[in-house]
Amino acid sequence: MGFQVSQSNKQKKVKPFYGPDIDSVVDGTNVSLPLVNPPDVAGYASWLVNHPSALDTFDSFTNEAKGKRVVVFLDYDGTLSPIVEDPDKAFMSAEMRMAVREVAKHFPTSIISGRSREKVKEFVQLSNVYYGGSHGLDILAPPRAAKSFDKKENEVAFQPAKSFLPAIQEIAIELDDTIREIPGARLEDNKFCISVHYRQVLPEDQEILKEKVKTLVENRPEFCLTEGKMVLEVRPSISWNKGDALNYLLDTLGFNDAEDVLPLYIGDDRTDEDAFKVIAGRREGFPIIVSSIPKDTIAWYSLRDPSEVLAFLLRLAKWKKSETSFFK
Repeated sequence: MGFQVSQSNKQKKVKPFYGPDIDSVVDGTNVSLPLVNPPDVAGYASWLVNHPSALDTFDSFTNEAKGKRVVVFLDYDGTLSPIVEDPDKAFMSAEMRMAVREVAKHFPTSIISGRSREKVKEFVQLSNVYYGGSHGLDILAPPRAAKSFDKKENEVAFQPAKSFLPAIQEIAIELDDTIREIPGARLEDNKFCISVHYRQVLPEDQEILKEKVKTLVENRPEFCLTEGKMVLEVRPSISWNKGDALNYLLDTLGFNDAEDVLPLYIGDDRTDEDAFKVIAGRREGFPIIVSSIPKDTIAWYSLRDPSEVLAFLLRLAKWKKSETSFFK
């Protein structure tokens, strides 16, 4: 039986995790966490009934995870770092970096982002995680895990859209010319996908921008257009998304057909729904949406914001460390 939201899980009262306590200590390091107040957004409490807090139900997770191999997948923007006006300044905190590093010591850990692999690796600065850039179109294994990739530290494990690179560079130039006249529009080259950010575009200009980008992409059938949080993304028209990347990584790790594997995915955007769908289809795992407002999602559990993601990751590392110590 898979790990699903049962009625008993929803009703079980577990001490909420607001601010620092013993679970915020990893390897003797005290991490100062901000006090998180219960959300007061209209409808959020009702939404939580169907998407309970992964912190409040943490004991249910650990009970299900006993005797299983947990595999951790993480989005970056809005999950490990806050959403900011300038995409180049979406830095993760030192505390978050430490938490991810600790989690990766105990579980295979991957970061799957819409950013280029190089950019997200530059932000994260960890060598013990898998990196999936461009929504998983550019996957790199950690050096010690890359046995089948010629043992080269910088060897790329998988690039299913490599043949599209010349066309991607061409459309990037066209997009730059297209949006140049719209104040606040910003182009980000993520190697295998191109992001058009409009967070700083005036509301009255946003629809104009969208229409211009949509028209350009419609004339290039080798590309498709998706939309995230204040961003339009132009991607190669191949059947590949974060869910496919999750499956590929599970297979690479030798876990895809294993019955004792518990995949955990934390993300906040529409593109993460593809990964949630894969876990839901397996009927076993822990899909977690990061949101402070009610939203449609396939995820079974929720965290409010990156501060709660930090708290969850610290508890996860702490739990595994204590469990390992118990059986020594």
